[in-house]
Amino acid sequence: MSSRGKQRPTIRQVAAETGLSPAAVSYALRGMHVSAETEERVRLAAAELGYEVDPIARALAGGETAVIGLLVGSLADFWNQELVRAVQRELHAVDRGTLVADADGEPGRELELARRLVDRRVDGLVVVPVGPGSGGWAAIAEEIPIVTIGDALPGVAAAGEVVFDNDRGVEETLRHLGVLGHKRIAVLSWAVETSPDRQAERAVVASARALGVDCEVVGCAYSLNGSRPLALELLRGADRPTAVFCLSDSIAYGVYVACAELGLAIPDDVAVAGFGDHPISRLLAPPLTSTFWDVEQAAGLATGFLLQAIGADGRQPTLREVIAPELVTRASTGERPG
Repeated sequence: MSSRGKQRPTIRQVAAETGLSPAAVSYALRGMHVSAETEERVRLAAAELGYEVDPIARALAGGETAVIGLLVGSLADFWNQELVRAVQRELHAVDRGTLVADADGEPGRELELARRLVDRRVDGLVVVPVGPGSGGWAAIAEEIPIVTIGDALPGVAAAGEVVFDNDRGVEETLRHLGVLGHKRIAVLSWAVETSPDRQAERAVVASARALGVDCEVVGCAYSLNGSRPLALELLRGADRPTAVFCLSDSIAYGVYVACAELGLAIPDDVAVAGFGDHPISRLLAPPLTSTFWDVEQAAGLATGFLLQAIGADGRQPTLREVIAPELVTRASTGERPG
């Protein structure tokens, strides 16, 4: 003998239970156009019946899905992984879900994924940009709130910007290496080809000129698997740089592997500095000098900006906060050899 599964309660059943119209129940469940007493009565009735709002249906009706899109430059980067964790925790605390997308370091793919997230009717986007602003981003910002972390999207009317002071972070690292006597520094960056006009790389050029050090900016992949072959090539020659400054700790890990394969001691043969100060960096031998960006602070500010924009009545001025870096010097940097 077969049995039919229990049918999902409907909004009409909640309306019958409360003596209200389905439209009034819908408004109450969204916290709109009804008194607090009515809203509470409807929520209690819905809970007793086991009624749950279908987020897609609610979005199609012009409501919220309680889902935020989180678009990061590359999940191969350990710092980005930490940021995803921190943002998801902030959103979970306010009963919001996340859809995470990985641009894999490609600006074109980043924009394509942003459009897909919009099509899935997320309530807003948190973006760690890999590419410059474009007409595509401007159009998306007209549809839903966008908050960026790390860099801004120039020319885009974002709801919020949590910007890192890359000028200061880069200058402090290069000054530290210069004081130690390093004059030939290789700077490894994932953005040379995809985003050549990024603020961090511009800061390298300006700071190197001001400090009188010779910096060569070299493009490489985000990950340690991508940076290891490049580091082997850079460090094999007799005229190798005396220091390597990596614009991601994940890149620095590949440099460590290359140094071990070549029999080079850190920092006696070559100094290494990172950018991001991932927790793994403190566990290396020797521990990695790196620039600390507060992931928890960035996540808290970004989610706060986004939720404020989602709840606002109409478009508001862009909220902006600049996060200052902290150079954490450890044993991976030392005086120039010789």
